[in-house]
Amino acid sequence: MPLQSLVSSPTRLAVALLAAGAIGGAGVSALEFGHAQAQPAPAVLAAAPGAAVALPDFSTITKRNGPAVVNISVVGTAPVSDDETASGGDDGLPNDPFFDFFRRFQQQQQPGGAGARRGRAPHAMPMRGEGSGFIVSPDGLILTNAHVVKGAKEVTVRLTDRRELRAKVLGADAKTDIAVLKVEAKNLPVVALGKTSDLQVGEWVLAIGSPFGFQNTVTAGVVSAKGRALPDDSAVPFIQTDVAINPGNSGGPLFNAKGEVVGINSQIYSRTGGYQGVSFAIPIDLASKVQQQIVAHGKVSHAKLGVAVQEVNQTLADSFHLDAPEGALVSNVEKGSAAERAGLQTGDVIRKVNGQPVVASADLPAAIALAAPGDQVRLDVWRKGGNRQLTATLADAEGKVASAADKGTEAGQGRLGLALRPLQPQEREEAGVASGGLLVQDADGPAELAGVQAGDLLLAVNGTAVKSVEQVRSLVGASDHSVALLVQRGTDRIFVPVRIG
Repeated sequence: MPLQSLVSSPTRLAVALLAAGAIGGAGVSALEFGHAQAQPAPAVLAAAPGAAVALPDFSTITKRNGPAVVNISVVGTAPVSDDETASGGDDGLPNDPFFDFFRRFQQQQQPGGAGARRGRAPHAMPMRGEGSGFIVSPDGLILTNAHVVKGAKEVTVRLTDRRELRAKVLGADAKTDIAVLKVEAKNLPVVALGKTSDLQVGEWVLAIGSPFGFQNTVTAGVVSAKGRALPDDSAVPFIQTDVAINPGNSGGPLFNAKGEVVGINSQIYSRTGGYQGVSFAIPIDLASKVQQQIVAHGKVSHAKLGVAVQEVNQTLADSFHLDAPEGALVSNVEKGSAAERAGLQTGDVIRKVNGQPVVASADLPAAIALAAPGDQVRLDVWRKGGNRQLTATLADAEGKVASAADKGTEAGQGRLGLALRPLQPQEREEAGVASGGLLVQDADGPAELAGVQAGDLLLAVNGTAVKSVEQVRSLVGASDHSVALLVQRGTDRIFVPVRIG
């Protein structure tokens, strides 16, 4: 990837997450991204509307915190294959929108180049990478991204005073992309940690990191959004910013205007491999919980509720008689899970967790991510037109924490447009359906427009399990404008909203 020239100023928000190198898998990339904000003077904050407002004192924040931000170099090996280079477009990157969305950059240093590997089976190759990190204790604890050190055989930390220290990886958690390193030193400079919960959208933030290996590079911007859910199977409620981030920024700190770390720069949205104005940081509140577990136990235990949830759009809200398109719609409950033991059912809409509103479906896995196995959570649920309150004791997750399914597609107007027949016992057994269920033989009209296909299984209408075509007609006939169809395709289940009038 060629070096790109970037210009940043205090009035321009730039965000970039790029690793100057990568190790592990297809290459672990080090993404660094840091933010720093200075405190405006009280008199400025109190200024009348329209009055001039001073920018934060970025130089003071940088001077105070820069020595605690480190450059991380990793050396290791990673399995590579010809497919990894042959499947890309003109820029050598996969033609995959999700790959474009999550740009964990790599600049692999390997002999012979891509052409020399063509025709060879997957094999291990030497890999080098760079990232960023920051010191959180005087005796040498350092936070960074897990992907920065993935597959590393050797990790070296460079301080601003040019000292280089060998680092040990105490532990890494792929689900949250957090790693904790330890260097043998004393009286090291440290950063102050803030609270992501106090961070406001529109606030100035500042990043310090090592893009392209240029140590202690400072970029600034604002918080664009909080609680962003990304399609990467993580349960992290990301902070979105427009701070400029590039390869090597991964693992670096994001500072607020008080000079406190509020996030760890982790990912960017990019179709070019470089900064395009959208970057994401892991909240420091979550990172601190992960750090505590790694230091105490060497690993991280995640809580699990045991549901798949999806977004509630206006059509689904109408179907379930909700007063607003908010909440997490339960599309599947795992057998034997904490959710099943608590009494959660497919078709429930979870609206609060421990009193905190669940507006978007991603709010649920984000809340569970901050809990620990064994914790009890209070769930406010909307079921069949009424409110209920359930209590779940969270399990220890080995796999996914509550995952967010894709939301349904908007349907058109008119009849439902489905040709259905009951499932045969063998079909029911093969599909894992305990009872009921109808096979979609043909889809037309509104149902087809909503995405229902021949071969799908219809399990419920508006949360009511269906066993016959007559029951479906009755439920659809009783609905005014829309219905929510619980459809199974393969092993996946999702509610599909269909407008019928």
